[in-house]
Amino acid sequence: MLGGKNILLGVTGGIAAYKTTFLVRLLIKAGANVKVILTHSASSFVTPLTLATLSKNPVHTTFINEEDGRVSWNNHVELGLWADVMIIAPATANTMSKMAHGNCDNLLMATYLSAKCPVYFAPAMDLDMFIHPSTSQTFDKLTSFGNSMIPANTGELASGLVGEGRMAEPEEIVDFVIRDLSKELPLIDKKVLITAGPTYEAIDPVRFIGNHSSGLMGYELAKKAANLGAEVYLISGPSHLTIQHSQINLIKITSADEMYKEVHALYQDMDIVICAAAVSDYKPKTVADQKIKKSDEEFNIPLVKNKDILFSLGQEKKDQFLVGFALETENEEENAIGKLKRKNLDAIVLNSLNDAGAGFGKQTNKISYIDKNFNIKTFKLKNKAEVAQDILNEIIIRIHA
Repeated sequence: MLGGKNILLGVTGGIAAYKTTFLVRLLIKAGANVKVILTHSASSFVTPLTLATLSKNPVHTTFINEEDGRVSWNNHVELGLWADVMIIAPATANTMSKMAHGNCDNLLMATYLSAKCPVYFAPAMDLDMFIHPSTSQTFDKLTSFGNSMIPANTGELASGLVGEGRMAEPEEIVDFVIRDLSKELPLIDKKVLITAGPTYEAIDPVRFIGNHSSGLMGYELAKKAANLGAEVYLISGPSHLTIQHSQINLIKITSADEMYKEVHALYQDMDIVICAAAVSDYKPKTVADQKIKKSDEEFNIPLVKNKDILFSLGQEKKDQFLVGFALETENEEENAIGKLKRKNLDAIVLNSLNDAGAGFGKQTNKISYIDKNFNIKTFKLKNKAEVAQDILNEIIIRIHA
């Protein structure tokens, strides 16, 4: 969810500022790019060097930088526009009052007033300050601006009192932001099953029948679907690719029979199923127990058909949105539409080996998306991450129609 996002963290002068070291680590671990603005008083609780080391970016504290006789300035407008998300933690009573009234007397406030992105603030103060009527009014005013308040915890406070006002823990802050951002995602609460890569059909313990699929198209679909809020199940044949995402469940298989079994075990609970794997149509009738020795000039392997996974899913389809792939070399659209009808699909993604840059083992692809009403939308050659986004956009349009 936070992978690749630019997160601007504002740290203000409260004892809870020490927790921001852990918060920065968690944001970086989640894949975010992090920059930090530290107020002057905050630097009494946590050092710029610590946060710069953890964030891998310079920490900004003032408008003007003076070093070795050189003068430069921190552009608050650029910082505000750079951010996809802004988090102010801890948000002290003083800083929140400034935010509510537009009191722009430091770099953090200037950047806050310039930001166009979602802003989250995590209050942190002692009990009596937290329950003061002016603080409640500040909360109301900030949320009326569209800012999101991360609820404070109840617990032991720096004064020794026990009550409300303790800043949310770093894990809670990250979880709150992820859940809040997820609410607007088009695939939130959807379960998506994606197949990827080739299948290998064993001839003997060391040889197999396979194809040149790398699995990249399916892996990109999985990443994009997860980033759009889906819970993804990626069933992958042999591939050198790796994938790490909290929303992706990776299931490794080797043969078509294994893929058939895993797909059908999950199918009934899925909302969307995209079969992007290049499944072998045939497998050896028998598999030798030992390595077959070279002998005759000619060698024949009797083959039998594998189960047609996509066809079987079409036969069992209830409310699932089922998408297949067609790789063609001639009569492309005619053959793809025939497959769409024959296998009871909701859509089919057509790509042709006649198109330069498309097909197995490439970083790019050129597709046509054909829906069940035979509407055809053709896209230009793109990298497979962009192709994955195009495919999911077309699916989203139809499931929300």
